[in-house]
Amino acid sequence: MSDDVGYGLIDTDEENGQEYVSRISGHPLMGQIQLTGERAKVEDVRLLSPVLPSKVVCIGKNYADHVAEMSDITGESTEEPVVFLKPSTAVTGPGDPVFYPPISQRVDFEGELAVVISRPCREVPRERAAEVVFGYTVANDVTARDLQKSDKQWTRGKGFDSFCPIGPWIETGLSLEEASDLRVTTTVDGEVRQDGRTSRFIHDIPAVISYVSSFMTLLPGDVLLTGTPAGVGPVEVGSEMSVAVERVGELSNRVITRE
Repeated sequence: MSDDVGYGLIDTDEENGQEYVSRISGHPLMGQIQLTGERAKVEDVRLLSPVLPSKVVCIGKNYADHVAEMSDITGESTEEPVVFLKPSTAVTGPGDPVFYPPISQRVDFEGELAVVISRPCREVPRERAAEVVFGYTVANDVTARDLQKSDKQWTRGKGFDSFCPIGPWIETGLSLEEASDLRVTTTVDGEVRQDGRTSRFIHDIPAVISYVSSFMTLLPGDVLLTGTPAGVGPVEVGSEMSVAVERVGELSNRVITRE
């Protein structure tokens, strides 16, 4: 496979269990695609973020146990979803480094299921939410926790370059109902730190899509981070963070300093 950046389809060989990526022409979110005939083992390909969204829309305080552990910083739960944005420049891919900002004394991991939007939409009723979902991926809402607390709002603490790893791919074979009960785990250097299920959302995926689209237009490729379960905590320079979502995939990134 060439060194050019492109899109591909992931499949697993039934005989040997090997994962392959088949290159496609065209953009999967922008019209027709076609297989080019190029195929390589996934391990021989550098995977990038599977999407570069116009915006990353995040839902805070969406697990009751996480609300409880973070109440001194983020307050109590609210009747409506808590929404904040990460800039597209925060997006990075699987295996890419996460840079520890020199002005922060505490950087946290937050493993999450992410929803990828399929088409332009606004004011989506919850019963039609499935019509605007392209698929699901894994995300890590990396946060400079001390800056989030001192700023009294979340933009700087969550918006640094590299603070939104996404990947390793987009799973398009799950229904909305299946995505409503998936295990989400985060490990740091192999130690389990988070272990939750999307069935414990305070606001489920249809509610989130309906709420967000009630005041902003969502575009193809936009990403919705659905919230993180309890267990968030700090990482150090050199830490390896791995977020896994059942039936979707696993995303790993190492924390480094910028040279």
